[in-house]
Amino acid sequence: MNDSVSQAIQGIPLNYYIWLSTALFVIGVLGVLYRRNAIVIFMCIELMLNAVNLLMVAFSNYHNDGAGQVFVFFVMAVAPAEVAVGLAILIVILLFAVSGSGLLAGWVTSIRVRETITGELNRRTEIVNHALDA
Repeated sequence: MNDSVSQAIQGIPLNYYIWLSTALFVIGVLGVLYRRNAIVIFMCIELMLNAVNLLMVAFSNYHNDGAGQVFVFFVMAVAPAEVAVGLAILIVILLFAVSGSGLLAGWVTSIRVRETITGELNRRTEIVNHALDA
């Protein structure tokens, strides 16, 4: 059965794997660069890792060498730990930001002041628009 899978993978040209892996990696890079949500950024990092894993498995299979597949196994084992550490760091930063202590206290205060001013301006704009419509 292993030979049939290997023959099926080798039946697909290596260029297809390269193009698919490149597309997945570019999507991941664009997601990291343009998204602000931490969870989505972690998902895009995982997408980039999986693109590299796909390419390593394809090359490993084409060269009949199992070293690439073993390396992919280790990358897949380390990736969840990376995400867990990243989320833990994010939670600690958010806890410091919410509590108002630490280095982020001034930054959070300025954001709250900006949000308050923006909210007040929006409220006054709505009052003026309502008065003009009446």
